[in-house]
Amino acid sequence: MKCPYCAYTESKVLDSRPVDEGNSIRRRRECIQCGKRFTTYEIIEVVQIVVVKKDGTRELFDRSKILSGIRKASEKRPVDPEELTSEIEAELQNSLRAEISSREIGEMVMKKLKERDEVAYVRFASVYREFKDIDSFMQELKRMMQA
Repeated sequence: MKCPYCAYTESKVLDSRPVDEGNSIRRRRECIQCGKRFTTYEIIEVVQIVVVKKDGTRELFDRSKILSGIRKASEKRPVDPEELTSEIEAELQNSLRAEISSREIGEMVMKKLKERDEVAYVRFASVYREFKDIDSFMQELKRMMQA
């Protein structure tokens, strides 16, 4: 970190404290050359993820869309929609991919719901996979029971 007083590039950290609910760190530093003190802030750089929709259009990732779908599917079920949404969002951020298809996101949600609660999974799948009739719904149930 460059000293704002003498532009020397080496300093020592005297104190570090989390700020902004743990989303950034405030560091109190002292320049090795001139001895003056200054404060820096370190924040997490969030990668903007672009979602490629079925029709080929692109839009920025919107956490609330996943949360809404999971909330509807897991209503009155032992699933924490916030926790599940945060888990999926973290996986997307950690993948370091700039683009992801809406289909891949839907599959991620279904996989995680299936692990947690089969009823919530079936509810989500019925909307996501756009079951046209009871036969397609029954096929999914049979496939789930065989796994």
